[in-house]
Amino acid sequence: MRLWLKEFRETANKTQVVVADEAEISRSYYTNIENGTKTPSVNTAKSIARVLCFQWELFFDDKCSFKEQNVEVNTDKEVV
Repeated sequence: MRLWLKEFRETANKTQVVVADEAEISRSYYTNIENGTKTPSVNTAKSIARVLCFQWELFFDDKCSFKEQNVEVNTDKEVV
């Protein structure tokens, strides 16, 4: 879970629905991002950061999502 993201949202006094609407993404996608099961694209990270007033790079200081952690990459940079 991205507790820092939830804290930014709560400090802004916004619901997940409001953040998602203002960032122009679905509420379920936003919930997955906040829960840490999804990692946003750069554009989505920028949109959420704009809505909640923080540096979008914070998303990429976190660990990647569980699904992304389970993808193996060989030395030739091919996903297997």
